[in-house]
Amino acid sequence: MKRVSTVFWVASLWVVAALLNAVALAASPASSPLVGRWVLEVDSLPMPPAARPKHVSVDFSNAADGTWVTRVDIIEQSGNAMYSQSTLSLDGTPGTAQGTYWLDVVAAKMPAPNVLVMQFVYEGVPRSTRVYSVSEDGQQLTETEAYFKDGTPMMRTALFKRAAP
Repeated sequence: MKRVSTVFWVASLWVVAALLNAVALAASPASSPLVGRWVLEVDSLPMPPAARPKHVSVDFSNAADGTWVTRVDIIEQSGNAMYSQSTLSLDGTPGTAQGTYWLDVVAAKMPAPNVLVMQFVYEGVPRSTRVYSVSEDGQQLTETEAYFKDGTPMMRTALFKRAAP
C-alpha cells in the first residue's frame, strides 16, 4: 500500500510540473519567435493575381504589461490602405480590435512559443480562425486560415517572410 501511495505522489508531481511548464510556455510571449515584422509573399495566396493585395505586413510585439500586440497593414490592388491593431492577453479572452479592416473583436492563445491562434469576429459574426506558426529557422511564418463560405468549411494558407526582428 505504501508503494502505491509513493507512486501516486510521484506521478502527481510529474503532472503538476507538466502543467506548470505548459502555463509558463503559454504565458511567455517575450521569447516567442513570432515577435517581429512579417511581409506576405503575395504570390503564395491561392487566388488570381488581380484579387491579391499589393502588400500585407504583420507586426507582432509584446506590450510592457505582458499583453500581445498585433498590427496588420494591407494595401489593396486599388491602392486603398487598411489596418487592424489589437492588444490582447493570450488566454483566449476576447478583446477589441481597432482599425479599418473588417474585424472588431479578437481572441488569441499561444499554445507554444512559435504558434499563435487567433479568432476574428466582425459585427458579432465569426469571420475566421487563423493559426500562425514560425519555421524552425525563424525566417518563415505560415498563416493557416479556417473560415466558412456559403456554409462550407474552407482553409487557406499564406506564407510570410521575416522583414525585421
